Amino acid sequence: MKPSIERALASASDTRALEIGQDILDRVPQLFSSQFEGKKAVVVCDLTTYEVAGKKVQEYLENAGLAYGEPFVYNEARPYAEFGNVELLENALKKHDAIPVAVGSGTLNDMTKLAASRTNRQYMCVATAASVDGYTAFGASITFEGAKQTFSCPAPQVVLADIEVIRKAPAEMTAAGYADLFAKVTAGADWIISDALGVEAIDPTAWSIVQDELKEALSDPKGAREGNVEAITRLTEGLMLCGFAMQWSKTSRPASGAEHQFSHLWNMEHHVHNGETPSHGFQVGIATLAVTRLYEYLLEFPVDQIDVTACVNDWPEWPEMQKRAEEKFSGTDYLDTAVNQTKAKHLSKEEMKAHIEKLKAVWPKLKQDLQKQLISSKELEQCLIAVGAPVDSMQIGITPEHLRESYVRAQFLRSRFTALDLALRIGQLSPFLNKMFS
Repeated sequence: MKPSIERALASASDTRALEIGQDILDRVPQLFSSQFEGKKAVVVCDLTTYEVAGKKVQEYLENAGLAYGEPFVYNEARPYAEFGNVELLENALKKHDAIPVAVGSGTLNDMTKLAASRTNRQYMCVATAASVDGYTAFGASITFEGAKQTFSCPAPQVVLADIEVIRKAPAEMTAAGYADLFAKVTAGADWIISDALGVEAIDPTAWSIVQDELKEALSDPKGAREGNVEAITRLTEGLMLCGFAMQWSKTSRPASGAEHQFSHLWNMEHHVHNGETPSHGFQVGIATLAVTRLYEYLLEFPVDQIDVTACVNDWPEWPEMQKRAEEKFSGTDYLDTAVNQTKAKHLSKEEMKAHIEKLKAVWPKLKQDLQKQLISSKELEQCLIAVGAPVDSMQIGITPEHLRESYVRAQFLRSRFTALDLALRIGQLSPFLNKMFS
């Protein structure tokens, strides 16, 4: 095991064992029994992952005398991560005390994670694709009452990732995972500005887990697309590390910034393309490009010459900002979310003055730190093309007009401070968008 993985595992609050390697599916029984002594296992999969690996995992567990009856198989090839599906599994688990073994990727893992938590037990995950960063993450992303929500629940106690299985996953799943991992570049930049302005300090452990080997994990998009063992291994490790950072910090901050707010917005808008919701990774990839381009305008702007008085005078008091939020989200089922999240980060004019003065003072170093962290939109686009991920928002059904409006709407949905908030506070969000979409 790589030292970075060992350090991340040592920092984990929930996960006690992780194995990544080739042709290690037969290790499931030994790994399971080492962590769940005296317990039986119930395999959880869908129609697709049952054929990919679930059937073999079931056989290995049966031969070892560890299987609790038949697997729980969702009667769909691609079940949706919504609360009703969680309840189906939860009701099945209530009939026994077996430990669920989720065989699948993001959706299966999240549904099993929440169902296991709601039935007061740990679980094991067998990853089948390098498509998400949530395998080892604290919390599950589930649609509930019409909106995608993150439920607090422990990460898996055990994770096994067989690279031979993962590299044969559909190419678009690998591309989605790669795009999701690339989002950690802009997420890191957002954390840098938040830290520099005293909004939310960087957690050194979480930062190190995600960022230390990030660019290495992203270094071979073509190899990842082609199923190259080394490239897929690095990608899988990078995604697992992100989950460990979220597990350590009990927040998505190490792996999620403005680019994820775009994705949250599109999910809450119930956006579909060709009859389906675009994958999280593809949404985030397009959004990472969008945020990177915003940063490029920010870095060209003379922030150190900002007129503080003009910024403060132009800054709306809370009643006006509340009105803007209500106008933007009137008629939606997430109006309250927009108002509450915006209020949580809104500054008074006095606070705004101090905020902009601090920004001007720290900008020379902050600008250098951002330039070191970020990757140009041109290089990012080339990498996404090489891995097979979309680079034009229309490829996921987001028109230029929709994308432009998303820059404005996304910052209302989370209290987390990002580049969107910085551009808004210096009065440049609209001017930047005018240039970007001219």
